[in-house]
Formats: sequence, structure tokens, C-alpha cells
Amino acid sequence: MTIPMKRPVVIGLVIVCLMSYHAFGAADWQIIKVNGHDYLTVENISKFYGLPAEVVPAAGDKVQTQTVKNPLEFVSGSREVIINGARSWLCFPLIEQDGKFLMSRTDVAKTIEPLVRPHRVPNVGNVETVVLDPGHGGHDKGAVCRYGSEKDFALDVARKLRGLLQSKGLRVIMTREGDYFVPLDVRAQIANAARDSIFVSIHFNATNDDPDATGFEIFSFTPRGAPSTSDSAVTPTSLSMQAGTVVDNQSLALSVCIYHSLLGHIPEFDRGIKRARFAVLRLTRVPAVLIEGGFLTERGESRLIANKDWRGKLAAAISVGIENYRALAIKKQPPMLVADYRRQTKPTPTEPVIQEGELKEADSSLMDLIGNSAFASPQQTSTPSQRVSLESAPIIP
Repeated sequence: MTIPMKRPVVIGLVIVCLMSYHAFGAADWQIIKVNGHDYLTVENISKFYGLPAEVVPAAGDKVQTQTVKNPLEFVSGSREVIINGARSWLCFPLIEQDGKFLMSRTDVAKTIEPLVRPHRVPNVGNVETVVLDPGHGGHDKGAVCRYGSEKDFALDVARKLRGLLQSKGLRVIMTREGDYFVPLDVRAQIANAARDSIFVSIHFNATNDDPDATGFEIFSFTPRGAPSTSDSAVTPTSLSMQAGTVVDNQSLALSVCIYHSLLGHIPEFDRGIKRARFAVLRLTRVPAVLIEGGFLTERGESRLIANKDWRGKLAAAISVGIENYRALAIKKQPPMLVADYRRQTKPTPTEPVIQEGELKEADSSLMDLIGNSAFASPQQTSTPSQRVSLESAPIIP
């Protein structure tokens, strides 16, 4: 995939130096004001992390994202960045001023730090319970293809994933166990009520614009005052101070752990680590991510998603990523990256067999927490469109 840009620039940082954190205090930050907002130079950021930085022009006017030669690569005037082999998006574009390349202070704290050093995020990896959220359900089918619907594929992945996580000693709660609809706010309430929990929402993608669109992407909640990845207005002056959460960086650390495992285990196109204000992310107060596991609108990818063995591989890759997130609190080291996984020769973990009639503890715990009245029937609620059920309007104070 090629990305047209006005002036491409590649920033190369050597990841092996990540742990060489030199004495560098807050007083050493050299804040540059641009239209009243704080920026830092790439050189200043490099010095903070103890990493050598190289700024070189890329050939032509496009950057090929398939070939990643440096742990950190980005383009002047763009929000897109490749960090350790995985695509991501800054909150604000890199800008150039007086021959220097500048990054917003928000992105240093809310993007670069949790993606480069997730193991240093406060309270990261403290997990006892994983709340799995199979998207849609009941009257809300989600995306559909000739082989089936998103709601069924997402539920199957969640069931497979549950067994893998339980085998690692984690408590697992499902927001739904069968083909029924659970309101978005109820899904978040379940996560918020669980002790030391993380929230993982499982979905599959669809588009009316590009029938050839493929690949994985993962979302966490947009930080306060920043645009979401899909927002067209990206300048700080165009934004109101929309609410964030106190677990922004933990959620992004969870994203990076899961996403590297996905890309490392399954050769799908990399659509990136992104930010959004989806209701299930906005309403949760625990580290939360939403995974889009491929496109049901693309012929070849829909066939893969319809294959139960492939869905087992997807569940196994998510499981490894969650376990690596939990390990951040213990090892205090960066998680495995795409390149690390691809060097491994071990097979993907075997998926568990889900037996009919298996005890569904999440159903009873969910009912105890919320009550039957929270579950809308098809007669009570009109059928939503495929994507609207995920979205909500931005919070405006």
C-alpha cells in the first residue's frame, strides 16, 4: 500500500537501545510553542529515550509501508507512524518548523511512550479478569457475508478465547454467551464491575467503499482533547476538550501487546493501532480495546473468517497478546514484537473444544449484575445498521 504525502521523512531509531535510559529529567524537555500548543523536536525525544535518531528523505513522494527498516518511521505532515513493525496513528501530524521536525507533547505522552515502553506505564498488566465482548448479537447481526454474520463469528472466537485464557489462570466473563443482544452500556458495566479487569471487544469489519479492503486493526479510546484516527479535523485549535479516561496509556499498552501477536501469528494486512470513541470504549473505566479481525466484505478474507480453524488461530493470537500484557507487570520488559513472533517456530496454541451444554457462568453473573430488564428484545428495539450500533457521538462538555 502506498501513502501519498507532501514530504516524506523517515525517523530511524535503534530498538536495541530502548533500555539505555539516560538521566534525563523533565527540566531537559525543550518545549516549543506552536499556535499556543506544546511540541518537542524529534532530536529532543531521541535524547530522552537514549536513542540515536536519523532523519532522511524517502525516495519519491510515497512511503511503502510493507517494508519496515527502522523501529520508528513516520512522515512529515502525517499522523501515520510505524513503530517496531506495526502501523499506528499519532493524535496530531508531525510538523516542520525552522528545519526541525516537531511532535505534539500529547503524542509523546499518549502515543510514543505507551507504544515504545508499555512496560513502564503505571499499573500496567494488573489483570485478574478478562471481559470478552463478542460484538452484536440477537437482532443486531453486524456485518454479513455469504458465509454468515459477524455476531456468530465473534461469539465463536470469544468462546475459543475463553478456554485459552482460563488455561492460563485468568477469570473470564463473557458479555454474552448466546445469540441475544446486549446494550452497549451494559457491556461496559460488566467490565467496570469486575476486579482488576480488562475489556476485549471482538468484531469483524465491513465497508461499502472498497470491496478489496482487508486486514486487522485495533482500537483504544481517544485521549482527552485529541481527534480520533478517522477524524478529518486534526489541529489542536479545532478541538474541544473531549473527555478521556485515566487508563488511556494502559489501553494502548494492551493494544500493542495484542496487535503484535495478531500480526506475528497471522499474515494479514496491517491496518494499524488506532483511536476511536466507540461507546464500549468510552463507557469502560478499565483498559479496553476493540479488535477488528478482518473484512467480511472481501471475498477471500470472508472465507478465512468463516473457517473455524482460522478463527481458532485468531483466538490463540489474541490469547498470547493478553498474556504478554499481563507479563508486563512481572517482567518489566517490552513485550514481544511482530519480528519476534515471526522468528519463532513453535506452532500456534491448540484451541479448546467447546462442548454443547457447557456451564455458562457468565450468563448468571451478568444477570445478577444487570438484571433481565436491561436486555432489549427485537420487538423493543429497531434493527440498527451494521456500523451505527458501534458508534456514538463524541462527548462535548
